[in-house]
Amino acid sequence: MRVSPPSEGPGSLIPAGYRRLSLPGGGSLLSHRRSAAITVILLLVAVGIGCVTLTTGSYDISVARVIEILSGGQEGTDAYLVLNQRLPRVVAALLIGMCLAASGVIFQTLSSNALGSPDLIGFTTGATTGGLMVIILLGRSGGNVLMIGTFLGGLATATAVLLIARAGAGTGERLVVGGIAVAAMLSSVNDYLVSRADLETAEAARVWQHGSLNVISWRNVIPLMVGAAVGIPLAAGAGRALRYLELGEDVAVGVGLPLRRVQLGLSILGVAMAALAVATGGPIGFVALAAPQLARRLARAPSVAMLPAMAMGAALLACSDLIAQRVLSPFQIPVGLVTGALGGLYLVIVLLGRRRD
Repeated sequence: MRVSPPSEGPGSLIPAGYRRLSLPGGGSLLSHRRSAAITVILLLVAVGIGCVTLTTGSYDISVARVIEILSGGQEGTDAYLVLNQRLPRVVAALLIGMCLAASGVIFQTLSSNALGSPDLIGFTTGATTGGLMVIILLGRSGGNVLMIGTFLGGLATATAVLLIARAGAGTGERLVVGGIAVAAMLSSVNDYLVSRADLETAEAARVWQHGSLNVISWRNVIPLMVGAAVGIPLAAGAGRALRYLELGEDVAVGVGLPLRRVQLGLSILGVAMAALAVATGGPIGFVALAAPQLARRLARAPSVAMLPAMAMGAALLACSDLIAQRVLSPFQIPVGLVTGALGGLYLVIVLLGRRRD
């Protein structure tokens, strides 16, 4: 690895492309310059798209008026639209995108496979099964009960898939194939649950199952904000362990990482992040798959790019939701249909790129 001159103190060797950040207490941290820049740019893009969502639509509102409303001018129809309809949707899109991307980074690293995202290996499908049981059997379409149901469904599915993978060589390929098989079985269970519900409940379940932010409210967003406030910092702090795991289990054990305990903890965190997103907006596909890979290509980071991936997830879902609102305006389509179409296009581009290589 090329090393820059020791310009920040006697004997300090800083890898090319990095800079040293001083921490309170005398510690320091190496930061990848390009990754940091890409993270900031993607967050600005995500916020910019959110601002477009706040100000445009069937009823346009000026930027100055939006700023006034957010500063306390909370009277009138425009204030109601911004505070109770558009703002919760923007916040949900940003946080769900970050949660899905973080979950994607975790499981792609654990499986050592770019296809090891929670929506492909069945964890999102299992979370959907848990959510559908809550919606159809308990008649609850939101709140903490739905979140608990999605988490338990995702956790049970993750346990089954990991046991299948461990039964053989434990390779990432076996994890992906086992996850796809479990997801196929759970998809039939989900369809059966919907078919047994009454018409009104089945319609609500079907809309949620496609992944939608159309009727999002603060009642749904507040639990998401609380969960994200815990999960996002934990995911960001897991970057070091993920970098060791990316180098292989032998290297991770060699540097003193408690391998099984770390893998278990990361798996629970990844399932929790995916379940949090599914509980709020339904199973929104392909963000967890594409965001980590796109962010890594942009950042050109030598290892796991957790922060750029979360910023990419926020930008992708904010953009997809804006398309879902505008493409057939005044009708709104579920954002999951947009991410599914974009995700399919992404896979085609990747396959064509590999064929040229």
